[in-house]
Amino acid sequence: MGSPDFALPCLSALAAARNYQVVGVVTQPDRAAGRGRELKAPPVKTLALELNIPIIQPQKLPEPEALSQLQAWNPDLIVVAAFGQILKIDVLGLPKYGCINIHASLLPRWRGAAPINAAILAGDEETGVTIMQMDVGLDTGPMLAKRSIRLEPDDTTGSALQALSTLGADLLLETLPHFISGKLIAVPQPAEGATYAPMLKKEDGLLDFTHPAIELERRVRAMNPWPGAWFEWNGNPLKVLRTSVVSDVKGLEIGSRLTVAGRPAVMCSDVALILEEIQPAGKKIMAGKSFLAGAREWNSS
Repeated sequence: MGSPDFALPCLSALAAARNYQVVGVVTQPDRAAGRGRELKAPPVKTLALELNIPIIQPQKLPEPEALSQLQAWNPDLIVVAAFGQILKIDVLGLPKYGCINIHASLLPRWRGAAPINAAILAGDEETGVTIMQMDVGLDTGPMLAKRSIRLEPDDTTGSALQALSTLGADLLLETLPHFISGKLIAVPQPAEGATYAPMLKKEDGLLDFTHPAIELERRVRAMNPWPGAWFEWNGNPLKVLRTSVVSDVKGLEIGSRLTVAGRPAVMCSDVALILEEIQPAGKKIMAGKSFLAGAREWNSS
């Protein structure tokens, strides 16, 4: 069970493994996307079709038809990777070995829908993946395996997600034989250190310059690629894809627009935030220096 790009390496690895058979895939329904609002299949569906694996796309689990199909598939184990729906007890209890989840955080830190974003926002120095047995709670089940990676200063949610998706697939294949054989015993999550990463909304990308510059620099990386960081300029949203912090520009009014070493910048509550890469409304992504060439009014507050 899975939907976005994060789940693709896990599906590929299971499908390629000689000692496992993927009997079916459960993924989210196709959604309207883009300006034309045309239906777009989730990435997992596209891959499952290429692999000739049966697919169901229930609006909610357990719909009677979906539950009937799961029962017909009669899986020994359900593997979940960013599926996007909470599994109820009738699904959790269906497989012989239960359900396990590949979660993109070092549980119990950052349970919930947006763990990578939350880790970058918080300034965490590391993140990782945890494979856990699923229960009726939200990412609260006992842990089977865990592996960490360092979060680099320039990591975005997109770059960290790519690394963690591969890490999760590798860890899954290492863990499954020991789990199925009964040699691996799950460890309960500690109560101490539990945090929650809620689902993101479009407004979470808004840059509030009353906050310190380093917080906004992290927000830009955490919201890349979705929902994207932005603020309003000349009556339109100005998307911000990459920034840096300049510590020697202080004392100006919060929100003041200025130029630093030929690049656009905005004064935050402490120092200035340089806009290294941006996308004006209706235009392509461009370097901050290129943007200034056509934005002569930038320095007017």
